[in-house]
Amino acid sequence: MMGTFLTTTAIALGYTPFISAQQPLDRTVLPIPEPVPPTYNELDVRNATPPPRFEVKAPEGAPNVVVILVDDLGFAGTSTFGGPVNTPTFDQAAAQGVHYTNFHTTAVSSPTRAALKSGRNHHVNNMGGIIETGTAFPGNTGQIPKDVAPVAEMLRLNGYSTAAFGKWHETAAWEASISGPLDRWPTKQGFDKFYGFLGGETNQWAPYIYDGTHPVELPDDSDYHFLNDMTNQTVSWLKYQKALTPDKPFFIYYAPGATHAPHHVPKEWIARWKGKFDQGWDTLREQILSRQIEKGIVPEGTQLAPKPKAIPDWDTLSADEKTLFSHQAEVFAGFVEMTDHEIGRVVKAIEETGQLDNTLIFFVYGDNGTSAEGGRNGMFSEMTYFNGVQEQVSDMLKVLDKWGGPETYPHMAAGWAVAFDTPYKWTKQVASDHGGTKVGMAVHWPKGFKTKGGQREQFHHVIDVAPTILEAAGLPEPKEVNGIAQRPMDGVSMLYSFDDAEAKERHTTQYFEMFGNRAIYHEGWFARTIHKAPWEPHPRRGLEEDIWELFDTRTDFSLVNDLSKENPKKLVEMQDLFMQEAKKNKVLPIDDRTVERVNAAIAGRPDLMGDRTSLTLAEGMTGMTENVFLNIKNRSKTITAEVEVADDGGNGVIIAQGGRFGGWALYVNDGIPAYDYNFLGLERFSVTGKSKLKPGKSILRFVFDYDGGGLAKGGLGTLYVNDEKVAEGKIPRTQPMVFSADETADVGIDLATPVVEDIGSEAKSRFTGKINKVTVEVAPLEQAREIETETNETQ
Repeated sequence: MMGTFLTTTAIALGYTPFISAQQPLDRTVLPIPEPVPPTYNELDVRNATPPPRFEVKAPEGAPNVVVILVDDLGFAGTSTFGGPVNTPTFDQAAAQGVHYTNFHTTAVSSPTRAALKSGRNHHVNNMGGIIETGTAFPGNTGQIPKDVAPVAEMLRLNGYSTAAFGKWHETAAWEASISGPLDRWPTKQGFDKFYGFLGGETNQWAPYIYDGTHPVELPDDSDYHFLNDMTNQTVSWLKYQKALTPDKPFFIYYAPGATHAPHHVPKEWIARWKGKFDQGWDTLREQILSRQIEKGIVPEGTQLAPKPKAIPDWDTLSADEKTLFSHQAEVFAGFVEMTDHEIGRVVKAIEETGQLDNTLIFFVYGDNGTSAEGGRNGMFSEMTYFNGVQEQVSDMLKVLDKWGGPETYPHMAAGWAVAFDTPYKWTKQVASDHGGTKVGMAVHWPKGFKTKGGQREQFHHVIDVAPTILEAAGLPEPKEVNGIAQRPMDGVSMLYSFDDAEAKERHTTQYFEMFGNRAIYHEGWFARTIHKAPWEPHPRRGLEEDIWELFDTRTDFSLVNDLSKENPKKLVEMQDLFMQEAKKNKVLPIDDRTVERVNAAIAGRPDLMGDRTSLTLAEGMTGMTENVFLNIKNRSKTITAEVEVADDGGNGVIIAQGGRFGGWALYVNDGIPAYDYNFLGLERFSVTGKSKLKPGKSILRFVFDYDGGGLAKGGLGTLYVNDEKVAEGKIPRTQPMVFSADETADVGIDLATPVVEDIGSEAKSRFTGKINKVTVEVAPLEQAREIETETNETQ
C-alpha cells in the first residue's frame, strides 16, 4: 500500500513513474528525465530485486558523426573542385561518398559556425557578424540564445560522447574570461571535451589555447604547430572513447584555424610549391575553370566572372610584386595541403578503430570563401588590416624568406583569393556572391548510403547539417532542451539526396546578409546587391541606394548575366522576399560597419570593463583578451607597478598586452626598467631608464599623454621610479583598433609571442622579482568618445 501511495503521489506532483529501460524514450524533451525509482517493502536486500538500470543510449546503429570545418577556403580550394592544391583526403571522401557543388555558408566565420551547429539562420543565433563586431541589436549581439540549442547538446543528451577541437569563435566577446558566464563556452554548448582557441584566429606557432576552460601551457618545442597538436588531441580522444565505450557513438567537431590567416606553415610544406604560382592569378583562374568544366563540377559553357576592378592584371605587376605575390600563394598552398593531410590523420584514426563504415563525416572545406582581407599586396602582419595600415611591397620583400614562419603573421594578396573562389568574382565577406558563400563539401558514410562518387547539385546551406545529423541518427528534433522551448530548425535534412542525384531540391529559399552585402535565393533565382568589398573602408552607397542584380542560377552558374532589366518584376518579387525573410530572422536593422565595430565603444556592445577607468591586477593574472581588458587605445594611460627585486634589479615582464605583431610592455631588462610600444611589428618605440632598480621595493610608473585629435595618434611617454623621472620619449603613433586576435594581457609573464624580443615570451619572460600590484588607469571614456567623434567628422 505504501508503495502504491508513493507512486500515486509522484504522478500527482508531476513526476514520471518508474518505467522500464526497455520502453521507448521520449526524445523530444531533453534531457530525458530519469524515472522515479520504485519503493520497497523488503527488509533484507537479498529478498529484493533491483530495478533495471536507466541509461540514455543513442538509437541502435546510430552513426558516429564528424563535422570537419576548414577555415577561409573557397569553392576552388580542393583538387576535386578543380583547385591547384592536392587534397587527397577530400578527394577520397568525394570519390567514395557524395560531394555537393551548390553548398553555401554565411560568408564569414562566427555566423557560419553557429548556423552549422544549430541548424538555424545566423541572425537567429544573434550572429549577424563575427563575435568581435557584435552590437546591441537583436540578431547582432553575438550571444547565442538558449532557444537554439546546438546539435552537439542534442546528441550529448541522447547518449553520444562529444568533443570539439580547434577554432571556436562563438563566445560573446565580453564573456571570454574566467569571470564568464561560461554558458557560451564550448563545454556548455554540448561538448564534453574542448581543446582549442576561443577567437577568430590564432598564431599556429604560439597559440593561446584552452583544454576545457583551463589555459594550456605551450611546450618548449621549436617544431610545435597547433594544427598538428589539435590533430594529436583529436586522435587520442576518439581512440580513448572507443577503447572504453566501443558501443557508444561519438560526435567530433574538428575545426582547424587553417587556412585562415596567419598563414603559418612549416618550411617543408612550403617548399613543395616553389614556382608553381609564377603564372599568376589570371592564368590560374583560367586553368581552374578548365579543370572544373572537365570534371563536371561546373556546367559546360560556364563563363569566368570578371575580377573586381581593384584586382590588377598579373601582367601589369612589377617584378618585385610578382616575386612577393607568388611566394604568398606558395605558402597558402602549403597550408591547404598540410590541413588536408592532418584531416587525413583523423580519418585514418577512425579507420584504425574499425568505425569508418558507420561514421558520418561532413567535409566542409570552407566556412566562407577564400579571404581577400590581405588587400592588393597582402600583409606581413594581418593586424595591419584591422588597424587601417597599408604595408609596402618593398618592406615585405625584406622578410620573404621568413614568410609563413614564426616571425611573420602573414596574409596573401586578394588576387589569390579571387582565384581560389573560381569561377566567381567575389570572396569572403561578400554574402551576396557565391564566391563568398559557396564552398567544397563532401559527405562520407559507407554504411549510410550506396552512392560512391556521386555529385549533387541541389541547393544546400550550413543550416542543413544539423537536421541531417539528427535524421541519420534516428533522432527527432527536440521541442525542449534544458527546460527551454526550442525554435524550430530552419535547415532541411540532406539525407534525401544521398542516394538520389535527381531528387527534387528541398531547400528552396535562403537569405544572405553580411555587413550590408545581401541577397536572396529562391527556386533557382538569385537577387543580390554588392554593398561593400572586403578591402573597401566604406560602403559604396547607402543601403537604400544599393543597386540590385538578378540571376538565374539554373542557366548562369558563375553569376555573369544580370537579368534585372529584362525581368524587373521578378527582381521586385525577390527584393520583397528578402525583406520578408529579413524581418522573420532578425536581420533588421542592417549594420554595414566593419572594422569600426571591432572597438566595443564604437560598436555599442557590452564591455566587461564598462565605464571603468582603473583596473588593479596581481601577479599570476594572465590570459586576458582585449575584449575583457581595460581599453587603453586612443587615450592617455598610467601604469603603476609595485615590485620587489633582489640585488640584480630583476628581469622580465611586469605587465604586457599583445605580442610580436602589436602590443606594449612594462618590463625590467637586467635590472633596467623600460616601457616598449610595438606598433604592428613594423616599428618599436622604447622609453628606457639608465640605472638598475635598487634591491627591495620600488614603485614604477609609466605615464602616456595621448596627443588627441583622432584615432591612432601618438603621445609622450614618461617613466618614473619612486616618483623620480628616469626616462622620457615620444611614441609617434599607436594602434587604434586591435593588438591581436588571440594574444593576451598578462601580469608577470608575456604569453605566446613576445612584445619585447630581448625579453622573450612564456617562461623566458617570467619576472624574477615579486609583483605586489599593478594598476592600469586610462582617461575617462568621454575623452575617448570625443576623439572618435573628431575622427568620424574628418572622414
